[in-house]
Amino acid sequence: MITIKDVAKMAGVASSTVSCVLNDKGNVSESTRRRVLAVANELNYVKNGPASELKRKTTHTIDVIVHDMSSPYFSDLVTGIESIALSHGYDLIVCSSLGGERSTAHRYIRERRIDGAIVIAQNIQDQLLREASESGFPIVVMDRDLDAPHIVKVLMSDKQGGYLATRYLIDKGHRTIAYISGPTDSECNLHRYQGYLKALNEAGMEEKQEWKIGGQYVKEDGYHAAKKLLEGELPSAVFFANDEMAFGGLDAFREHGISIPEQLSVIGFDNIPASPYVHPPLTTFRQPKSDAGQLAGHVLFQMLNGEPVESLYTLDIQCVERDSVRLLNLS
Repeated sequence: MITIKDVAKMAGVASSTVSCVLNDKGNVSESTRRRVLAVANELNYVKNGPASELKRKTTHTIDVIVHDMSSPYFSDLVTGIESIALSHGYDLIVCSSLGGERSTAHRYIRERRIDGAIVIAQNIQDQLLREASESGFPIVVMDRDLDAPHIVKVLMSDKQGGYLATRYLIDKGHRTIAYISGPTDSECNLHRYQGYLKALNEAGMEEKQEWKIGGQYVKEDGYHAAKKLLEGELPSAVFFANDEMAFGGLDAFREHGISIPEQLSVIGFDNIPASPYVHPPLTTFRQPKSDAGQLAGHVLFQMLNGEPVESLYTLDIQCVERDSVRLLNLS
């Protein structure tokens, strides 16, 4: 991590001069000020926030970092975390990682403005989290396989979930199954896809590339993926990587007069609150999000208290059977 001494050495000035420039204090010439600021910018130096190592004070605040606060997927996770934070007398800040390195989420981690963080967003760089953890800053990551000191992983078994969802369709007699994928840079999507492939392979079935269509975890992408699927030969079932995408797919199929599940079976993933209320009610796989949030909160406070913790915690995924999957004639 870059320090004031590094900036001072490269700029050819005393550390006290760098401190005066960065804090806009003291009588420093304009040329020296510009040189120090240029070096600080070149070294990507970030001034420590109120939780600096030199005079670290507890803020009694933890941060939960999500990618998109409008997504219903995060609500149960955050509610679970919040219940634990409040029980410890801590405040909870939830912030979005949208905006990348310019986001509030990045700044809070870089400057240690909170006592610890639970990171759900996938677009926070591994290197930033590793650097923060190396200074003793406690971090819990969710849906992400990241190994580093002072970082604990809380994972829901997405590979198991992808396998079980596909196996469920196979056990219902389906032999042609499409997969509507989430983001390619999402580890949880990759694991769901690996579970899908494993179930196909065990059943002696092959993946058809035209039946694997990608998108983001949003309803609109599910709609467009279903439209693309409708351009060719339809499978008997479609596995959407999350429920929001499945909602979009149901809309597209309905527009084309495709009856669900009579003509096409659909399964989702996440069991978000709206899943029982779409038409037909969506069969999906439940992630224990509230339990996972509470577990992540418990682990973070154990770390803050200096208690021993495991490096990995995994929660299982369960089927929620509703009306969007048809049992085919197995004879």
